[in-house]
Amino acid sequence: MSLINKIDYYNTESLLSEDEKMVRNSIHNFVDSKVLPVIENCFQENRFPMDLIPEMGKLGLFGMTLPQKYGCAELNNVSYGLAMQELERGDSGVRSFVSVQSALVMYPIYKFGSESQKEYWLPKLAAGENIGCFGLTEPDFGSNPGGMLTRAEKVEKGYILNGSKMWITNGTLADIALVWAKLDNVVHGFLIEKGAKGFSAPEMKGKHSLRASVTSELIMQDVFVPEENILPNTDGLKSALMCLNQARYGIAWGVVGSMLACYDCALEYSKSRIQFGKPIAAYQMTQEKLVFMLTEITKAQLLNLQLGRLKDKGQYNHSQVSMAKRNNCEKALEIARISREILGANGITNEYPVMRHTNNLESVKTYEGTHEMHTLIIGKDITGISSFD
Repeated sequence: MSLINKIDYYNTESLLSEDEKMVRNSIHNFVDSKVLPVIENCFQENRFPMDLIPEMGKLGLFGMTLPQKYGCAELNNVSYGLAMQELERGDSGVRSFVSVQSALVMYPIYKFGSESQKEYWLPKLAAGENIGCFGLTEPDFGSNPGGMLTRAEKVEKGYILNGSKMWITNGTLADIALVWAKLDNVVHGFLIEKGAKGFSAPEMKGKHSLRASVTSELIMQDVFVPEENILPNTDGLKSALMCLNQARYGIAWGVVGSMLACYDCALEYSKSRIQFGKPIAAYQMTQEKLVFMLTEITKAQLLNLQLGRLKDKGQYNHSQVSMAKRNNCEKALEIARISREILGANGITNEYPVMRHTNNLESVKTYEGTHEMHTLIIGKDITGISSFD
């Protein structure tokens, strides 16, 4: 049974426009017909479903909010959020692929790039003809990206980059890597094309989480980047953090998809699983768990919708995004774990999506800012006092 409108206790459907519903429904159907039939095998085999990329491009999933003149759909932020929710209902790895392509590669090229960079790269990325990755995090600098060691040196007709990046989604697959490096101690963005001499992107193996996503290291050893491949309009580390804010917004919506998948699975299972002569849904402790899950889903839906409306009006701030990312990731992981409890031993098998979502959410809660860092971001906003500067 389709989950469209099935889990909507406060009738948020009535707050959506017809265009927003149409976008949500089309991605919902794509996930049901193309993602769910293959994702368990992809997760088990530690591979991304590459054959889905062209169709995602045709659906307009890449750079959804960017202008049509660059081959993008030019939809609002609520539509984008709903699409991320549906994709993560399938798997966090699929949503991560789209988030990186859209928020961390296409957005910075659009926001900080030259017109020639936009005209060349954005249509290719929008169509899924090219894949991008975003290189900010380093092996020793996660929550403190300003401490990065990757350096750029100005040379004739370009720059020489040296350094490494870690935990890079899509890195091994990418045709273009947007790498952040310090030039004269100021952070700048550089576009490194696949095949550049001295540049490699080995895939990271051995993951128990996000197994249907490609995660890589980026290694730069005297990589020459031509002059035309520096993003000309960046403003230091602030620009990189603006990109992260776009990604965090998509994550806040995405994890609600995981919540919906886990809750629905647990609810249906509890109504059919008979113990001591009646379904376990009849027991008070099970009902308490289901009520808790539905309440948190409803709160997250309302939080996201208002955040999306504020973003579309240009009235939001980064701390509000942090609150949504922080709350929704924490509650999504809690819901996944409770769902596994309701399913008992069956919850650890790949017959059900719950353990896969649980494992994925362990990563999603951490990346693009840990729970603790978002706590401190909000704390600074409400007190006016920074605890980490």
